[in-house]
Order: sequence, then C-alpha cells, then structure tokens
Amino acid sequence: MAPALTPKQKDVLQFIQKFDQENGYAPSQAEIAKHFGFKSLGTVQNYLVRLERHGFLKKTLNARRGMEVVDPRPTPTSTAEAVPLPLVGRVAAGYPIEAVEVADTIDVPATLLKKKGEHFVLKVAGDSMIEDGILDGDFVVIKKQEEAKNGETIVALINNEATIKRYQNKDSKIRLLPANSQYEPIVIDQMRDPLHFKIEGILVGLIRDLSN
Repeated sequence: MAPALTPKQKDVLQFIQKFDQENGYAPSQAEIAKHFGFKSLGTVQNYLVRLERHGFLKKTLNARRGMEVVDPRPTPTSTAEAVPLPLVGRVAAGYPIEAVEVADTIDVPATLLKKKGEHFVLKVAGDSMIEDGILDGDFVVIKKQEEAKNGETIVALINNEATIKRYQNKDSKIRLLPANSQYEPIVIDQMRDPLHFKIEGILVGLIRDLSN
C-alpha cells in the first residue's frame, strides 16, 4: 500500500507530474516555490525530501532537473544478485570530516555496478547535497578513480578529510559545489593553496534504508 500524503503534499506532487507531462522535464525548486507562493526554497526541499522518502519521487544522479514521479507501490523483487562491497567509512555532505576506516561490507545491487572498475561504499553525514537527493544517513556507491568531469558528483579528500560534492574545474580553480543553498562552495586554487586535494571516486549509486 502506498504511504498516505497530506493534501499539500498531494498538491505539490500533482503539480510536478503535470509540469513534467506538459514540458517533458520536472520543474525547478524555484518554479515550485513560485507556483505555491512559498517564500523559501527550504520549504520546497522539505516537500521533495518527504515525497522521495515515501517513494513518490526519485532523483537521477549527476543530472540537473533529474526529478521523476514514480509509482510507490511495491514491485516484484529483482532476481539480480547483490554484490558485497567494502564499507570504508563515512563522507561529509557538508563540511569535510576526517576519513574514518570501517571494517565492514554492505550488499549492493549488481545493477548499480554497470561501470567496470573498483567500487566502494560510504555512509553520508550531513545535508549539503539534499537538493540532489542525497540525504544524511544514505549510503553512496562510489567508483574508484582519480579523475572526474565537470558536473559529476565526487568524493574527494582535502588534507585527508572526506567530502562529497559536485566537481567543477575552471581557470586553475577547483570548486566543490554543494546542493543546498545553506552552504558555500569549497574553492581550491591549485596555483596558490597548499591544500592537498585528491579525487577518490565518482558517485554511481545510492542506497537508502526506508525502514527508519
């Protein structure tokens, strides 16, 4: 049975669905706020997070306007095998936190591992990526590599502190961009800053425990 929604949550969901049908893509948070007269994008984000947690929306990773209305009714269990991956610690969706090694594994659906290479899992701490659908307590599946394209979501080490952000490299400056208006980008001037910066990998999947 699909979770019950409040009347306002239904209104927001119906607006997103109608907008998508008419335009071929989902509305931006600003467009949702304007339609309902919300004064803050934070209000929109709260609705979107709740709709996603209830299974009515899903976010496409590494994509703008990547919101999709889905049917929250249970679907048959996939027969795809789960692959145990190392849970190597936690990563900050906020300010960088010290990388912590964890001796554990977590089962990941094989469908998330379409790209060849080594993968690992991190647990998210913080809310700086909520507009991209990455919430506190989520597990992110990372493909290990040291390079990334502009716009991709990466896990990086800054002076051995881990963070997850969108990557932008322009004019000798690396910008790690949050997906939350409450946070400022982390800017690294490669010509001047003594900070040690290293890309650990790119985001390829996300796992969320909806039982909590």
